[in-house]
Amino acid sequence: MAPRIAVLGCGYWGSNHIRTLKSLGALHAVSDANPARAEGFAVEQEVLAIAPEDLFARDDIDAIVMALPPQFHAEMAIRAVEAGKDVLVEKPIALTVPDAERSVAAAKAAGRIFMTGHVLRFHPAFETLKDLIDRGDLGEIKYIHSHRLGLGKFHTENDALWDLAPHDLSMILAITGAAPVEVRGEGAALLDHLSDFAHLHMRFPNGLRSHLFTSRLNPYRERRLTVVGTKSMAVFDDVEPWERKLAVYRHAVWQDSGHWAFTANEPTYVPVGEGMPLTRELQHFLSCIETRAEPRTSGEEAIGVLRILTAGTVTHD
Repeated sequence: MAPRIAVLGCGYWGSNHIRTLKSLGALHAVSDANPARAEGFAVEQEVLAIAPEDLFARDDIDAIVMALPPQFHAEMAIRAVEAGKDVLVEKPIALTVPDAERSVAAAKAAGRIFMTGHVLRFHPAFETLKDLIDRGDLGEIKYIHSHRLGLGKFHTENDALWDLAPHDLSMILAITGAAPVEVRGEGAALLDHLSDFAHLHMRFPNGLRSHLFTSRLNPYRERRLTVVGTKSMAVFDDVEPWERKLAVYRHAVWQDSGHWAFTANEPTYVPVGEGMPLTRELQHFLSCIETRAEPRTSGEEAIGVLRILTAGTVTHD
């Protein structure tokens, strides 16, 4: 029998979890501070609607997916794991590193699974890119830059950095396998006191550099991760159709008689199997519940992302 999952938080992203878990045969209940909203999803999906204060004591719930405003994640995650539930907590898992550390420590002490919703780690194009890097196809990685731009969404608690950057930081940390030794942030708040644009500059122990740019006030969508190696460069562009999402550029650069020369080659598009990242993420969560394996996107990884966000945050009056 599949693990019985409840989704706590029936907002925009919570609704995606609800429908995906239903398709996987694992949705048992929904819960929200707004009873009418929870009841609507319960009727639609033919599952239980349970009030948040009653959710943790239920014996018929094995695990909880939390898609709440981030200021509530740590408290609710701690309550859940101490009640014996495994959890998948959407990003960011907390607004401070100490709160994140407390919730992850509580899960470890209780012997519960703690997974973070860094969904792009489960994108088939990123998984293929990671395989190319691990095989050495790109050579030694020297530079990574990511752009995540668009119009909206606007939150009262999260600025552009905290809302948009966690996915890219998760991918960057997966590639580098190390925390940065230096983080420098720049931001600009145009609408209120929260940054609408943000840049992060990072330096890693082996000299690798990385740059991240996020914006929620951009006229077009951009979802691009570029990895520059000594042999090749690769681009994961999630705006492109599936057959063009992952491109490898085998450019050549060399010195000739004391001068730099280069050849620019057309990209090779790497075949990527189609698949919905959220479905694959939740399948991984179900597998971890059943096998008790450490999730690919663990709580420790989420703490590493939060440390970078905290170091790179620029405050505005």
